[in-house]
Amino acid sequence: MTRPSRRRAIATAAIAVTLLLTGCTGGGDDPPPAATPSATAAPTTGAPARTGEQVSNPFGAHWDWSRFQQFGPYLRRLAGSATYEEISWCEIERTPGKADWAGLDEIATRSRDLGITLHLKIRTGVCWATGGTARYTRGAANKTESAMPTDLGAYQRFVGEVVHRYGPYGVREYAIENEVNAPSYWAGSPEDYARLVRAAAETIRATDPKARVVDSGISSVAYGMGVADRLLRAGRVPEAVAAYQAYFQRRVGTRGQQIPAVTGAAQLRRALGTETNSRNLRFLAVTESLLTDRTVDVRQVHFYEHFSGVTPLLDYLRATTPPGTPIQAWEVGQFWRDGDGDPASRATEMVKTVTLLAAGGIGEISWLPLAYNPNNAAGSEVRYGLLDPDGTEREAGRMLAALADAARDATVTPLPASVAGRLNGVAFVRGGQSTLVLWSASNTPVTVPAAPGARAGAVGSPLGVAGGGTTITDVPVLLRADQPVDRVLAAVR
Repeated sequence: MTRPSRRRAIATAAIAVTLLLTGCTGGGDDPPPAATPSATAAPTTGAPARTGEQVSNPFGAHWDWSRFQQFGPYLRRLAGSATYEEISWCEIERTPGKADWAGLDEIATRSRDLGITLHLKIRTGVCWATGGTARYTRGAANKTESAMPTDLGAYQRFVGEVVHRYGPYGVREYAIENEVNAPSYWAGSPEDYARLVRAAAETIRATDPKARVVDSGISSVAYGMGVADRLLRAGRVPEAVAAYQAYFQRRVGTRGQQIPAVTGAAQLRRALGTETNSRNLRFLAVTESLLTDRTVDVRQVHFYEHFSGVTPLLDYLRATTPPGTPIQAWEVGQFWRDGDGDPASRATEMVKTVTLLAAGGIGEISWLPLAYNPNNAAGSEVRYGLLDPDGTEREAGRMLAALADAARDATVTPLPASVAGRLNGVAFVRGGQSTLVLWSASNTPVTVPAAPGARAGAVGSPLGVAGGGTTITDVPVLLRADQPVDRVLAAVR
């Protein structure tokens, strides 16, 4: 859609939404007025939390709201970050014209009180609004896939109600559906999905001009297929195979023949050509077309792989995302089917993953899950949590909270090119102080000479005076100094 035609569509939608909302939202069903975070919800350290469109801390998490009482104390340490909640038209409006907002109102209120910005994923589900019968159900809530609405006008009315109601809570980003590349989440075609997004986008912008439209968040596995496919199509076969191997090193065999071992071009082509992976690539392509024509404002990334897969993912995102488009990672985690590894190594890997994403320009990074559910269908902790199920902080949780403290209201700065190949990490600059998260890019220790006011230590632990310099190994270290980043690292050896 061209810009002029989009403006006409938005103007038309604005009139329609205004009429709809005037008639359907009133009385005790109105949302309460927006409020500032309560004093008890303020972070224990760092700058005051902010609510609204822009987060002041890139490091957040996604959690199970039924366990909010256990998680609340830790979540206050992540103030200034963002999270999301997935909603379904079919669940909120089980009977046409009778919406139940109570549960979502409570979530929006608590998020606001925590000083955490809430984003919403708007799904349809399968019910009277779509027709048909669900083929997939999952979880205790029996969530189903989504299908195309039978009446797009009714769908736009629902989307308009969501935006009208939750804008006052500070909600400004709305993702349309979730991981549509998976049949268990989306029953329609890529073309159906594009039509749905365009309808939703017109309504969202008409209802709240400050709001931003977000894509569904293509799955972590599908992104890996996209990474390899792009390199293979460009004739960069060795790079394509290497990227596939790095990205999927923990996934091979976990989904039968969908993620097979690959050592050469022929095997890679066969892997990419399966029915499932062909679908993955088609939905990835339609997502990118919606970004290119500016129907979608924000690119949403999901990543659950080994941290060595971050670099090829970032290369892919730079090559396929329109300049100036914000990229956010609403789902980041650690898929490990066998659950091997001691807590320290898993926490260390978490730090490497999220700092590489931050250094690569990813603006919001939400770890999922905050705490794993011990009663999950897999029967084991396939995706690693920052907390124990009862809310007790793990080492990984302490580390992420330390990163949040370092990054809050700071400028995220990549490491200078002068240390490339020797150091990995990221820097956070606030005022005249630089806080760096560093680890060796190889097995060789690297020494950062002493700097004015330098203090260093393990991420998540108290920092000590670094008067004699700091030795950096493959375990991340947090280094704070009263100098610009390039000066701190100028004499690295």
